[in-house]
Amino acid sequence: MTTPPSDPVPRLQVRGLEVAFGGLTALSGVSFDVADGETVALIGPNGAGKTTVFNAVCALVRPRAGTVRVDGRPAPSAATGLLRAGVARTLQGLGLFERMSVLENVLVPLSGIGAPDALAKARKRLEDLDLAHLAARPAGTLPYPERKRVALARALATDPRLLLLDEPAGGLGAADIAALADTVRRVAAEGCSVLLVEHHVDFVMDVADRVVVLDFGEVIACGTPEQVRTDPAVEAAYLGLEAAA
Repeated sequence: MTTPPSDPVPRLQVRGLEVAFGGLTALSGVSFDVADGETVALIGPNGAGKTTVFNAVCALVRPRAGTVRVDGRPAPSAATGLLRAGVARTLQGLGLFERMSVLENVLVPLSGIGAPDALAKARKRLEDLDLAHLAARPAGTLPYPERKRVALARALATDPRLLLLDEPAGGLGAADIAALADTVRRVAAEGCSVLLVEHHVDFVMDVADRVVVLDFGEVIACGTPEQVRTDPAVEAAYLGLEAAA
């Protein structure tokens, strides 16, 4: 008798996540997966719990219940273990060292490997994101779209298996958003899973394989972009459209 193949282990598995701050419940029973090479978007109104999910995955907040697993293993209990687990994250505030050069910023997470290898990885990501000509510039002197690309290059320099993007399209114009979408698709095609939080709905619908919708800390919908776009609960809670009759 042939044993049927088991389902592949998700790159990220979130089950029954609950987070509270004092007497306020921020997340209640949140569950979803991100498969190998899949791009999943978290959307929802302000205060829905999107960033709290990110912080729970990154061990910046401690859930009162639920589990987070990366490649089938419990997620690191400290943020310092993320790189070893193959997880990288960008921040809304970018977190760049403004007086350091672009190249030096991208080298920061690569301090644990040999200098030639680190330099090669950093320069490759700068080339990938059209930043090589800015390598020597202090990061703080760059326009905002370029600084966002530096932050993304720094995250990608570690060759993560799971990339967490916190509002990557925020503050960008149409051309930069289109370039960002191309980058996300390329990263996913290379096998890196992507979980992103984003308010820019058109960008989400363009790049996401699946969309998870949060409202008041709970998952109210999960599906393909088209399924979510036409879900009456989503229309009422997030997209600002009239619910379907």
